[in-house]
Amino acid sequence: MSLPDYHIHTARCGHARGEMWEYVERALELGLPEIGFADHIPLYWLDEKAREPGIAMSPGDLAGYVEEVEKLQAAYPGISIKLGIEADYIPGYEAELKRILNQYPFDYVLGSVHYIDGWGFDNPAYLDQYTYLNIDRLYFRYFELVRLAARSGLFDVLAHPDLIKKFGFRPRGDLKEIYDKTARAFARAGVCAEINTAGLRMPVAEMYPAPGLLKAFRKYAVPLVTGSDAHEPGQVGYGFDIVLRLLEEDEYDIVLLP
Repeated sequence: MSLPDYHIHTARCGHARGEMWEYVERALELGLPEIGFADHIPLYWLDEKAREPGIAMSPGDLAGYVEEVEKLQAAYPGISIKLGIEADYIPGYEAELKRILNQYPFDYVLGSVHYIDGWGFDNPAYLDQYTYLNIDRLYFRYFELVRLAARSGLFDVLAHPDLIKKFGFRPRGDLKEIYDKTARAFARAGVCAEINTAGLRMPVAEMYPAPGLLKAFRKYAVPLVTGSDAHEPGQVGYGFDIVLRLLEEDEYDIVLLP
């Protein structure tokens, strides 16, 4: 059994490397049945002067990104290549995001939460902020935003659904109720959750989602998809052997995106 990898980035975002065809070649080496490029959409909620470099592709790169994926689809008929995009959820900017998404023939949209009230909490450059914040409240707010993203109707999949743990900061309180509430929100909205192996490469050393959240997703029959969050060709399919063992042990099902 091979798993699809629906979370692959490109050099256009400014913090990944390698040519797009190299990612495809790596997927072929691994025998993956399907892949999807899902690079970071431009920072649509910020004006041009406020956009940090190296975070996401520029607005002028989006059309070229779509065109290159379409060329790869034609050049590699031996593997299914999906055109995806990863889009941040920013409350109050839903209409602007929808306008951008509607301009392109995306096969799927990964939704993600990388910002809490303007703070890029997963950016190492802003790591010191954790020192000044109540971690329990931070988790509460993060999952509140994840649930809003799920209900927005903008996304097919919510990527790395507990990204807030990336640097290993853990709340003192029990997350079972938050996990349950979040999984119910996903189920009611009809969105998929991503098993994202990038957490294994991060300080937290644990894939997203945590076992407790994954258990809640199973409880509410939330569909699961897999992604490596690859930022270089060698990361395609990263950690999928671990995911396969998990699936075999606990009988989780992985879906293919339409």
